[in-house]
Amino acid sequence: MRSRRAIALAAVLLSLFTALVVPPAEAEPSPQSRLDRLTKQAADLQKAYRGEIQSLEETRRAVQKAGKRVKKLGADLTDAQRHMSQFFASSYMSGAVDGPQMITYTGDPDSILGQAATITYLAEEKNQRLNRIAALIKESRAAKKEADGKITALKKEINRLEAKKKDVEQLLKKFGFQTPDAGSGLTSRLISIRNVIMQNFPMPFGVGCLRPGDPGEHGKGRACDFMMSTGGRMPDAASQARGDALAQWCIQNGRQLGIMYIIWRQRYYDIRTGAGWRMMSDRGGVTANHYDHVHVSVF
Repeated sequence: MRSRRAIALAAVLLSLFTALVVPPAEAEPSPQSRLDRLTKQAADLQKAYRGEIQSLEETRRAVQKAGKRVKKLGADLTDAQRHMSQFFASSYMSGAVDGPQMITYTGDPDSILGQAATITYLAEEKNQRLNRIAALIKESRAAKKEADGKITALKKEINRLEAKKKDVEQLLKKFGFQTPDAGSGLTSRLISIRNVIMQNFPMPFGVGCLRPGDPGEHGKGRACDFMMSTGGRMPDAASQARGDALAQWCIQNGRQLGIMYIIWRQRYYDIRTGAGWRMMSDRGGVTANHYDHVHVSVF
């Protein structure tokens, strides 16, 4: 009987606390349904642009990261609430929550002090647990707001790219569509642009192009990495300057030669949209962040 009362009391106490810190949520479209719809639009745009769109990829990564944080905080909150309920139940069953009993207790001083210490400890433990739940609720709200903002940013980026589709279609019409050469695995356009670059810029650290199995442009024979150092090291001043010059040359000549986009020093420049340099998220290393090579993708 006491066990059932303990569980009921725990549920009531926890629900009262939660009601104080969490206002009723208004009905709104599911974030996942919004994201699913935008993901399809993004995939359609990738096809229309005939290649990766780094701005979409970056925004998508940000949405995923924010979504994972919302899920983790939700799981943490559920776990904290469950432990709080168990704490209330066990405290009630042991009689520890019945603090007024201590005031009327007439036993020996040691027993009174022991009971007082126990009640003080449990009170502090209760406050810590409740404060933890309140903090998680606050974090969850902030994380959800951030996730909603990232989804809104993705929608804006899709709208911006949709507005550029006609211009991109003209570029695609101008350059047509090329399939990779059976021997080299590269398109003739990439081979031509690679040769022109190597005639104008010395490449002491080599050039890497075809990457079989790569889902991006390297796997399609439409991208090369022009190395500015080796072994995942940051390039020296002279090599960085050469990379800067190469990237600028690609920007200036991209629309004439058929360059699609450039990645260099954790930034990307999409010649299709002409939006200028934009930062990429940190991908964890010198090579992954394109500090040691200039990536060039072509139509």
